[in-house]
Amino acid sequence: MITKGVKELVAEADSEVETVSLEDAKALLDDDGILFVDIRDVRELDREGMIPGAYHAPRGMLEFWVDPDSPYHKDVFASGKKFLLYCAGAQRSALAAKAIQDMGLTPVAHLEGGFGGWKEAGGPTSERPRRSK
Repeated sequence: MITKGVKELVAEADSEVETVSLEDAKALLDDDGILFVDIRDVRELDREGMIPGAYHAPRGMLEFWVDPDSPYHKDVFASGKKFLLYCAGAQRSALAAKAIQDMGLTPVAHLEGGFGGWKEAGGPTSERPRRSK
């Protein structure tokens, strides 16, 4: 039997991680010091698109991509930018932002309402970039 459910985990993460409002996030879209990070599954990106200019880091690989000692490390996470994570509804991104913040990566935040909220608020979207071979 579990002693803590998803609701409690997300609530804890939300209390420890900055949440950026949809309106504030729209204003940050062209800020070179901010990198939007889409942690959704590739099937979600194919189906729904993504925020223009966002970097895709699948949730299952995020900690490995952030860790400079990992063989899977991605240099983008050593860029010194502020990382604004998002998922479909702001639950996975809360957990992911807390995880990488706990690793020591700063500054990090997540998007209120996720990609669903972004679309409802009229935020721009684009197709998922095709992978290079």
